[in-house]
Amino acid sequence: MKGIILLVNQVVLHMIKDLKQASKKNEAPIWSKLADLALKPSSVKRIVNLARINRITKENDVIFVPGKVLGTGNVSHKITLSSFSISTTAANKIIQSGGSVMTYSDMIKKFPTGKDVIIFG
Repeated sequence: MKGIILLVNQVVLHMIKDLKQASKKNEAPIWSKLADLALKPSSVKRIVNLARINRITKENDVIFVPGKVLGTGNVSHKITLSSFSISTTAANKIIQSGGSVMTYSDMIKKFPTGKDVIIFG
């Protein structure tokens, strides 16, 4: 094999660009770290269940999962979550517990410096 071709989804490339710009604009290294994690192959991306999120987080935590959130388990308290991917079941359970699910761009707007945002997983 002469070379390896890396195929990356255009949506992911757009997200990476936005995260890096937010990192530079707001002097917030968390967004650059998440951009780097988005480039990793899917085989090493994190998969997190709600049961684990519930055990480790506390009321009103703001978390970003650089991977997929699955709906196994429940959340007994309010959290704000953003992730690269989330199942419909997980999103519904978070909302039912009083929490919210945000896109990465909404997360950047609401927490531009990344203060109080926890990378989870």
